[in-house]
Amino acid sequence: MAVDAARSDEGFTSTTATRVMAAACRTAGLDSNGAELIRLGENALFRLASLPVIVRIARGREWLPTARKEVAVSRWLAGEGFAAARIVADLEQPLSIDGYPVTFWRQIVEGDRKPAYGELGAVLRDLHSLTLPAGLELPRFDPFGKQELRINRAPIPEDDRSFLQKRWRELQDRYANLRFDTPKGLVHGDAHVQNLMVDDRGQVVLIDFEAFCYDHPEWDLMVTAVEHHSLGWQSDEQYADFVSAYGRDLYDWPEYETLRGLQEFGMTTWLMQNIREDERAAAEYRRRIAALRDDAAPRDWRPW
Repeated sequence: MAVDAARSDEGFTSTTATRVMAAACRTAGLDSNGAELIRLGENALFRLASLPVIVRIARGREWLPTARKEVAVSRWLAGEGFAAARIVADLEQPLSIDGYPVTFWRQIVEGDRKPAYGELGAVLRDLHSLTLPAGLELPRFDPFGKQELRINRAPIPEDDRSFLQKRWRELQDRYANLRFDTPKGLVHGDAHVQNLMVDDRGQVVLIDFEAFCYDHPEWDLMVTAVEHHSLGWQSDEQYADFVSAYGRDLYDWPEYETLRGLQEFGMTTWLMQNIREDERAAAEYRRRIAALRDDAAPRDWRPW
């Protein structure tokens, strides 16, 4: 369903997202009063005050097919009994408000601890063991699908834009020469520990199906491998727990360096979208783009 809400030209900001969220709630018959913006990243996430519902808004009409896929994946995982985020089942989804895709999700009540890296490895092992069901059409993993839009639209210096465009083309050449030795299967596509939650019953829940695809499992292992080996964001013990639970360390794979380059590039272009919203994000973007210009430089990046 598509709805117009007097769209302005301010771009995808917190102001835009709030306006779209309110219009989507009116269309769905939900009360948006008191809704809280809890995250503005690749998507905007709002927590409703009136119901245990999360409203998720994508950045533009280009992501409508992705929103449809997320709804289909959620329904399928629910049927499998897999512990994962659930859509609000009795609402028509996704909506399109001024071209912004909107979906509604059941709020997960968090428990008193964060997920562990061993749990991430176990969830990925279980996910990768599932069989693609008939009727669920999934794309290949595309490390470049969002990059061109991000580079073209981000409020960054033109010198940075030119550098990123050049690096983007270089990475495409390296990607074309990747050789995998594993069969394809179900892949989450953005498998970091922040895409797990532990609910108030202690159950580990997988969230965010935007990049869900059918491809090689290495794409799900590269995130944590790069965060550990390149960025030092996990202790050796935490990473060992991840490897032990899953059964493989991607760092030993000859193609690891190509995936590292792709992951670091994506982490930088993701962050740069919001540098006008937050000076801390702007400072972290400057740190990351400086490192990308020097492959030998230490990655003293901060988690975001």
